[in-house]
Order: sequence, then C-alpha cells, then structure tokens
Amino acid sequence: MLILDVTDFWGSRVMAVNLTIYGGAGEIGGNKILLEDGESRLLLDFGTSFSERARYFEEFLVPRASLGLLDPLVMDLLPPLRGLYRNDLLVSPEVWDRMRRHPHYREIPEVHGVLLSHAHLDHSGSISFLKETIPVYATRMTAFIAKAMEDVGGAGLEREVGYTSPRSPTDEGTLASDRTLYLQRPFVFVDGPPESQEALLFWGASPTKSKALRPGPLLSAERVGKLPVRFFYVDHSIFGSCAFAVETSVGWVVYTGDLRLHGSQGHLTETFVREAAALRPAVLLCEGTNVAKKGVRERETSEDAVHANALALIREAHGLVIADFGPRHIERLITFYRIAQESGRTLVILVKDQYLLDAMRHASGGPWVLEDMGDVRIYAERKGMISTVEGRIRNRYADRLVSPEEIHADPTRFILCLSFFDIKHLIDIDPLPGGLYIYSSSEAYEEEQVIDQRRLHNWLERFGFEHVGFERSEGLHASGHASCVDLLGIVRGIAPHTLVPIHSKTPELYAEHLAETGIQVIVPQAGVPIPI
Repeated sequence: MLILDVTDFWGSRVMAVNLTIYGGAGEIGGNKILLEDGESRLLLDFGTSFSERARYFEEFLVPRASLGLLDPLVMDLLPPLRGLYRNDLLVSPEVWDRMRRHPHYREIPEVHGVLLSHAHLDHSGSISFLKETIPVYATRMTAFIAKAMEDVGGAGLEREVGYTSPRSPTDEGTLASDRTLYLQRPFVFVDGPPESQEALLFWGASPTKSKALRPGPLLSAERVGKLPVRFFYVDHSIFGSCAFAVETSVGWVVYTGDLRLHGSQGHLTETFVREAAALRPAVLLCEGTNVAKKGVRERETSEDAVHANALALIREAHGLVIADFGPRHIERLITFYRIAQESGRTLVILVKDQYLLDAMRHASGGPWVLEDMGDVRIYAERKGMISTVEGRIRNRYADRLVSPEEIHADPTRFILCLSFFDIKHLIDIDPLPGGLYIYSSSEAYEEEQVIDQRRLHNWLERFGFEHVGFERSEGLHASGHASCVDLLGIVRGIAPHTLVPIHSKTPELYAEHLAETGIQVIVPQAGVPIPI
C-alpha cells in the first residue's frame, strides 16, 4: 500500500498525468475527482459530500444561497479551485483572496467536461456550482433523471444540476435569482441523442410558467479535451448508471462510479469488467462502500429475495401496506408493483414518482426497459398550492388519482409508496390500526438518519402500524453497492496496474485483500495529487 505525501507538487514536480481526489477519499459519496493530462482536464463526478455537509449544516441551518460560493468554499464543501465555478455565484472577488490561505488553493485553467456516472446527488449535486459552459457527459437516462429531480425539487442553489437560475448582485451585497430565466447546461448524451420529438420537448420544458428555460446545446463527442473516452453501462440502484474509461498519455484510467453484481442488471457490470480488463488499465478508481476486513464473506441480498420476502409479508397483511424506499429507486418501485399484482392490491405512488417515470420513458433506449404500469394509481395529496409540474401530472392522469378518503375507506386494496418525508400524509388518510410498514431502504449510518428513524417509529406507533425491515437480517433491501466479495472479484477481473480506492471509509483494506495480486494500491488523501 502506498500513501502519498506529495509536496510542492504544482512547482518543480509536475507530472504529465495527475489525479486529485477532492471528494470520496476516505468517505462514502461526495466524489469529486480531477484528471489532468497535459492541457486536457476533466472531472469524474462532482457530488455533494453529505457527511461533510452534516458536520456543519442541517435542515434549518443551510448554506446561504444569497452569498453564492462563499459558504461552500469556506466550509470545505467545494475544493478551492479558482476558475472552476460560476461567475454569477461570486458575491465578491475577496472570496478568492480569502481562499488563497487554503493548502489546496490553485487557479485552474479550462475544464473540458464532467463525466457523470449517475444521478444520485452524492455524485452529481455539486455540479450546481460549476461554470455553465462545462459540458456534462452522461447517459440519456441519467440526464433525464437529473432534470426530473430538479423539476420537482423546487428552487435551491444546491439542486441546479440540469439547469441554473442565474444570479445577479443586489445593492445589499448579496445575490438574487433571475425571475424570468433558467439556463440549461450543455449535455453530451454518451449513448446517443433522444429518439423522439416528445423527448426533446420534455428536455426543453421549463418546470414553471413564470420562467423560461433557455435550452443548452446537445453536444456529441467521443473526446473530452483531447482525451478519448468510453462508457460502460453498470448495475446500480438507479437506472442510467455507467462507468467510464479515459485514455491518457500513460494508459487507460477506468472509473467505476457506483456498481454491483447482485441487482437485476448485474450482467451489465459483468460485461463492464470484461471490457475494462481488455483495456489493460494503468489505473482503476474503484468504489469500496462495502469493502471489509479479511475473512468477511457476506454477500448482499438480491432484488429477487426482496421480492419474495416482501410478498410473503404482504399476503398476510390485513390493513394498509406502506412501502418505504428511496425516491429514485425505480427498480424497487417495479418490485412492489409486481408484488401488488401478485397480492391482489393496487400500487399507489406520488406525483413526483409518476413525473420521474415519464422522464425515464422519454429517455428510452439502453438496457433499462420500463414495463407498462398504467394501472398504478397516483396519490392526490392535500396541499394549498400545486406546482406547474404537479398540475401537469394531475391533469394528464386525472382518471388515476386516488384521494386519502378512498384509501381510508378500503385500505386492504392498496400498497402506498411513501418515505419518511411523506409520512405526514397519514394524518389525511387516517388509517385504521393494524397496517404494515415495510422499510425497504438502507440502514441508518449517520446521526441525522438515526434521529429520523426514531421520529418515523413515533409516527408508526401513533397510527398503529406494525413495521419490518429496519434490521438488515430481514432481507427487505438490496444494497446499491457490490459486496466485499464482489468488489474484490471486480478489481481482480479488471487487473489494473494501480488501484485507487474511493467512496469508502476503509480504503486501506483493499491492500490487505490484494497483497498477493501484484496490484499497487494507493490510498488517496483529499486534495493531494497522485502522479501517474
């Protein structure tokens, strides 16, 4: 194992190809990786580090959008790279004078693109702050999911991945959003442009009536700067995920993003491993969420097992069933749709879920085929103001709306898809005691998540729900990440010269497992360049 301590790197010791891990070194998520080769520079993901953000901020204590880059830079939520970020977010040039004291400060020339592996915010969220001219390379599915998430997520500086709301200075020394215009980022669809006019109309549609969306260019390229790039579909807990390979002057650099073998599309990851191995890569940047100490042989629960375990429980349920899983986990939604059919119930989803399904159908193509779910009902929640996006969905699917009163009257007919942040709808539904709450998401691993789960238990007790799934042993959640056994198989199968473990709290464990393989393991330090 090699742990780098590179000093004066940007002085006399500059190498031809450099990797700098600004996020994802010794942490799960927040991947921000800069690859430089001569005059070509690109980013491998640029995500939000939720663990670092949670050290300083929470639900009501948030970075001040009216001060643009100031809070994220000062609190180390963004790397101090002058020249990388939007000019309209600079509240004052003095921000950069202050950041010169940071040990990782540098002025960076043009960055030629971001290779976005998938649409989870821990990989995409901080794209919000990047210059609007930097192209985003992604699959169509990832791009359309990112737009749908932003459309339904509401205003917010930390959510401007697909398009931005330009800011301008005010007399008070702050920044104000443009009230009339959104600017779409330039995207490169690595698997080809949208296949229908309807898809292009969706891509160019503004989420509100009050602000126009100025479409960005849909670029087509097989290079980023002067560097050839390849992409590979992989299996993960969100559709559209891919890995990338970049051909540098010293060989191929392969980046896995997040991936697994035990999901319904595990064969995609197997194909990626074979094709990446054929490149004989100089460097593999591999996620290590589940890498564990030697002797751990545990494999992850499969999606088929989730289906079987949840179906058995629901067949025995006598009241309303609520399924709780991640809001963009469409594979899990499909699992519960099939369970609903097999158990004689009807699946009910939220408006934002239907909007996401529509966006994904527009993306079409690729290995992800959405089955027809025309008999799914849509929950018509009570609210004082209905957004433009929600109004469109309610009008389009008026015959599929279901009210809280209808669910209350016949709860055994339904499986309702909710997460913790939607649990307030139980007040309107007023279910009879005896319902079943199936928690089909990852276990709590941060303090805030533990607190949220306590609150969730309070809600379930209040409304008389039995609950299952909070213990991993119950087999009601399939991880989005490969098991330790599978991760080691992936690395051995690709057989790079050098492995740089990322997206892991224990990256050094790779060196223990791979000691006999001849693969060099470099454990990265955040912000410290790695010469290749």
